[in-house]
Amino acid sequence: MIKEENINRLTHLKAIVQSMPEKPGTYQYYDSDHNIIYVGKAKNLKRRVSSYFHKEVDRFKTKVLVSKIHDISYSVVNSEEDALLIENQLIKQYKPKYNVLLKDGKTYPSICVTNEYFPRIFKTRNINKRYGTFYGPYSHISSMYAILDIIKKVYKPRTCRFPITKEGIEQGKYKPCLEYHLHNCGAPCINKQSYEDYQEAIKQAREVLKGNTREVQKLLKKQMEKYAEELRFEDAELCKQRYLALDNFAAKSEIVSHTITDVDVFTIVDDDSKKNAFINYIHVKNGAINQSFTYEYKRKLDETDEELLNEAILEIRGRFNSTAKEIIVPFELDFKVKGAEFFIPQRGDKRHLLELSEMNAKQYKFDRLKQTEKLNPEQKQTRLMRELQQKLKLPKLPYQIECFDNSNISGTDAVAGCIVYKGMKPSKKDYRKYNIKTVVGPDDYASMQEVVRRRYSRMQEEGTPLPDLIITDGGKGQMEVVREVVEDELHLHIPIAGLAKDDRHRTNELLYGFPPQTIGIDVKSELFKVLTQIQDEVHRFAISFHRDKRSKHQLHSELDDIKGVGPKTKEALIKQFKTVNRVKEADIQPLTEAIGASKAAIVYNYFHPNEDGTK
Repeated sequence: MIKEENINRLTHLKAIVQSMPEKPGTYQYYDSDHNIIYVGKAKNLKRRVSSYFHKEVDRFKTKVLVSKIHDISYSVVNSEEDALLIENQLIKQYKPKYNVLLKDGKTYPSICVTNEYFPRIFKTRNINKRYGTFYGPYSHISSMYAILDIIKKVYKPRTCRFPITKEGIEQGKYKPCLEYHLHNCGAPCINKQSYEDYQEAIKQAREVLKGNTREVQKLLKKQMEKYAEELRFEDAELCKQRYLALDNFAAKSEIVSHTITDVDVFTIVDDDSKKNAFINYIHVKNGAINQSFTYEYKRKLDETDEELLNEAILEIRGRFNSTAKEIIVPFELDFKVKGAEFFIPQRGDKRHLLELSEMNAKQYKFDRLKQTEKLNPEQKQTRLMRELQQKLKLPKLPYQIECFDNSNISGTDAVAGCIVYKGMKPSKKDYRKYNIKTVVGPDDYASMQEVVRRRYSRMQEEGTPLPDLIITDGGKGQMEVVREVVEDELHLHIPIAGLAKDDRHRTNELLYGFPPQTIGIDVKSELFKVLTQIQDEVHRFAISFHRDKRSKHQLHSELDDIKGVGPKTKEALIKQFKTVNRVKEADIQPLTEAIGASKAAIVYNYFHPNEDGTK
């Protein structure tokens, strides 16, 4: 689009905006082909739509949307509730490109009650409302099976697929199946169970599927008392068994006061990238949760949590045909839902429901994350690096991390180790061992400075890529001595962090900055576990090197210092003379017999210096 055309386009759009009323309504944006690309709602149409064309709009995605708009239409309504309702209908009808997208990860099963003469009840993933009424979907499969089991036990709907008709029953076309003989079916196909009785059972089963178990129990209790008065004790006993079964089922599913009769609960949790959000929906009927489902929504224009939840509530309630008059939400929302009131609980059972909903959303987010990372392991490493970058406010992703540790006993056999992690994984080929050369005695700070100086001055000379982050196995003191070398001496700009331990020698905090500050990080998080692994790994590496060096030192003898005497000669001498002192005292003849004339001369001359003092 040339500049002149763009100016004409914006002039046309701003003229439309100027003529818009300051009333509630919906608006639609069209592209160059006059296709709807965005549908929105507003309490004040003129104010809301004009905000898209302000110069200070800072959302990149919003700027992209505005660049695609070629025409605007709008509809005025009486109330905010009507605006929300019409917007939802238009989004369903046109599926605009820039509106929030609901991401159905997979098809969850529902329960179907068929429209047949004798209805059947079963689970299915195929939704076709011509065949019957559907309840669900059920994200927790176990809860769906629990409901099906109680319905089968209490109401015993038929499981056969015969197209049973009234005429067929009268003509005796059917025979009872095994389910009848097992007392799992009342055999309405041969009139063992009347049509009226079967329909009453299905009616009550529908109420159970809606979550109205308490209402069904009240009805059963009345029937039981009526049958008892009429001396129909078998029918009364059947009602009693059904009542007790439902009571047991309701007791297991009831988690809040049964005075909460009909309530919807919504919470929202963002993913780490802020691109998607997870919205959990819980429906409570008579104190029992009969629906709990989490949806994933993809943001198209960096919508806020409030905007996203407002859009989702109407859509989700429509999916579940909810008519609850009270909607529990975590924060204030701009738009109201027709026929319902929003409520933000601060305590009590309703607050507990809100927390339960949030917990379900977080669990769903965690499960999706694990599933994605299982398919793409590199995503986990990238996520952890990004999280560490955000925590420390690093200029770039910490792909290469290096960590140092010293090891010595009272200053003897002093060594240091450097481990390297790349992409949050150990890169063992890049590990390095260092013998401390310039430090005398147990001085950890001086030893650390020597190793850091040697490593990074050499990397500078060779042009080797420097690390993105240095982690010291220690607190503020270790960080400062490393900083003095890296920044003050070598003039390098490498971020330096420290892992400090508590009195029990357990890692308890991450330090960063100058002067060092404690960085808030959950000790149970994956990132903290990785940092602890880095600290444990560098400690293990340095200790192992120190042990190897100490072992070699302890096994060292004076025979190792004799030039020309190898391991086999040394072994032969020890085998013959048992100790080094006896080798020293031996004459040339026994030595010759043990290792030969030439080797014997070397050993004898070493231990018996000439007059000039040489060996």
